[in-house]
Amino acid sequence: MPIEQRGVDTIPDEERTSGPRDLVSILLGSNLCLGVIIFGWLPPSFGLGWWASVTSIVAGTVVGTLFTAPLALVSLRTATNLSTSSGAQFGVRGRLVGSIVGLLLALGYTALTVWIGGDVMIGVLGRLFGLSADGVSYGIVYAVLAAATVAGAVYGYRVLLAMSKLLSIGMTALLVLGIVAYAPHFTTAALPGAGGYLLGGFWPTWFLAAVAAGLSGPIAFITLLGDYTRYISPARNSGRRVLHATWLGLVLGLLVPQLFGTFTAYAAHAATDYAGPLVAASPAWYLIPLLLSASAGSVGNAGLMLYSMGLDLDAILPRASRARATCTVALVATVCVFVGHYAWNAQSAMTSFVLLLTAIGTPWAVITLIGFARCRGVYDADALQVFNRRARGGAYWYRAGWNIRATTSWAIGAGVGLLGVSLPSYQGPLLHLTGGVDCSFLLSGAVGGATYSLLTLTERARRGAGNCATSHDGPAESHRAEAVPR
Repeated sequence: MPIEQRGVDTIPDEERTSGPRDLVSILLGSNLCLGVIIFGWLPPSFGLGWWASVTSIVAGTVVGTLFTAPLALVSLRTATNLSTSSGAQFGVRGRLVGSIVGLLLALGYTALTVWIGGDVMIGVLGRLFGLSADGVSYGIVYAVLAAATVAGAVYGYRVLLAMSKLLSIGMTALLVLGIVAYAPHFTTAALPGAGGYLLGGFWPTWFLAAVAAGLSGPIAFITLLGDYTRYISPARNSGRRVLHATWLGLVLGLLVPQLFGTFTAYAAHAATDYAGPLVAASPAWYLIPLLLSASAGSVGNAGLMLYSMGLDLDAILPRASRARATCTVALVATVCVFVGHYAWNAQSAMTSFVLLLTAIGTPWAVITLIGFARCRGVYDADALQVFNRRARGGAYWYRAGWNIRATTSWAIGAGVGLLGVSLPSYQGPLLHLTGGVDCSFLLSGAVGGATYSLLTLTERARRGAGNCATSHDGPAESHRAEAVPR
């Protein structure tokens, strides 16, 4: 299969041959991995019992999916990835906000997937062959996982789609075997080793779990969904079918592995660490399936994340090819894996990462969705590519390529979200307004969206109903794209 040549340029309709079933396959198969499974461990590690953990994950995932899934329709219309598509609201240069948010999201999840996958592999190899858990062993395993991940990401979408189809079947079988393997030791009681409710009370801890373990899953895809739907043709597939496929893929792809993670956390009594107890509690006959799950599943999930990172870096640095950008971010992700292994506490690092990125990313997604609703899905696909061509002008030029209103709205929303976040090592000053409950994603999304709506009221009145292909902000600058010297 040839290496994909497309970066963030517009995909021609004749190349948009995927369909809704492919979307379900890639969202399901790529998420059946330890990098997603481990999020199901967070609620038990926070001190919640079985049913409280399950309800927090389900509630957060469903709410997050209802909010995130419509973003898939944006790239269905623009035929490019979501960060580039957000140029309709943020400007052809302002869409770098989305590229940076997407890069950080994918970077963190890639590192996490390789990190936990490598740790489980070391544990299994130790039980099977007596491999010592020293720096050399970790270095070799992390490097092998990273190299396999890079190979899939560089080859691109078609290879990753084929891999996801195989993983959706193979990993499901391995998870079913896992339920049988860990069932004899399962308990529904809260784990004593967790030390009680992390935030001191049931509801604050439950809401923290709903955000950190449930909502964070769909939010991780706010910039990723367009990587897949840009290969689906709107001429042959209705928006409703694509939306339903996104809902189904996200719900199945997130709830199945996360609930498996919750189940095994209780069965393995994994209160303060997940990888070690998971391997220790495994019966001998399940060690090989567990090794396959840790290796193949990690490569599938991290490959998609790395692919997205390559696209986002390609969007930031148009001169870089997608393959070169992918290799660059792979090196950075690998460094993060080693830092995470040696310097971070798993629970604290995961919780802080997802809460911070959720607070920052949510207002960007809300503004992008508001723009999609306003323009009714009508975009000027050529004008979205002005920055990639190193040109200027076009329908989304705004002021020097930036829509100040959208960018300011995002910054205000993100700032408010960071002030209302509850981390293991930091409590935002706005928490007293919400009774100590982390509502940072609600605050950031609501404030960012409301600010954007208010700041663009006069613009909407001037343009009437308008559409994204004719948006404009501020003093007149040419809407005709003009090339600039390279």
